[in-house]
Amino acid sequence: MSDNPFDALGGAGGFDMNALLAQAQQMQEQLQSAQGRLQELRIDGTVAGGAVGVTLSGTGDLVSVTIRAGEFDGGEPDELEDLGDLIVAAFRDAKAKVDATAAELLGPLAGGGLPGLG
Repeated sequence: MSDNPFDALGGAGGFDMNALLAQAQQMQEQLQSAQGRLQELRIDGTVAGGAVGVTLSGTGDLVSVTIRAGEFDGGEPDELEDLGDLIVAAFRDAKAKVDATAAELLGPLAGGGLPGLG
């Protein structure tokens, strides 16, 4: 019996640790590149026909909030509460788009693991 624990994984030539490490490095580089692209993306969410909108980065960070002039005067507590609800709804709209975009860009990299390892 060999002292090399990797012999059980393929022995003579069946398991190439250098190739595995190179593949892991390549996947890490691809993941970092995709994460960088996400950070630079700007994704909008809107509600109420565009009366309220938010912009998120591709990583989900809130970048801006816009409220169309003349839509809210802020004179009534109920109106301010409605405005708060609309901001939350616009955020959720944008967040759903961010999640879909991230899944598209990161999907094969985020949860795929290394091929051939089951």
